[in-house]
Amino acid sequence: MHRILIATAFAAIGLIAGPALAANAACDAQAAEKKLSGAAKTSFLKKCESDAAAAAPASAACEKAAADKKLAGAARTSFMTKCEADAAAAATTSAACEKSAADKNLSGAAKTSHIKKCVADEAAARK
Repeated sequence: MHRILIATAFAAIGLIAGPALAANAACDAQAAEKKLSGAAKTSFLKKCESDAAAAAPASAACEKAAADKKLAGAARTSFMTKCEADAAAAATTSAACEKSAADKNLSGAAKTSHIKKCVADEAAARK
């Protein structure tokens, strides 16, 4: 009985820490591939792990959408690839539009309007 409880606890920890460890392993592999060390490696790992954490909510949203559509196999894989790419592009566009608004010193309704139009223009350009 005691062994089952311990195994269950380790499984729960694995589910919680799994994505973070996977991102960390992927980031470590990329850093090794780039032959980074010292401060450059630390900086790279920090950004890589931050980017991976930012992608997690988009991935979860794509997972939910795929489940809602009851996709499986190749259709699910294709949907997930496109969904995650679209989410990454939207995040990049949004960040670029935020920077553009900041460069123009916009605030309030003007900033909101500028960002909304910028994001829409970028989405139209991607299609």
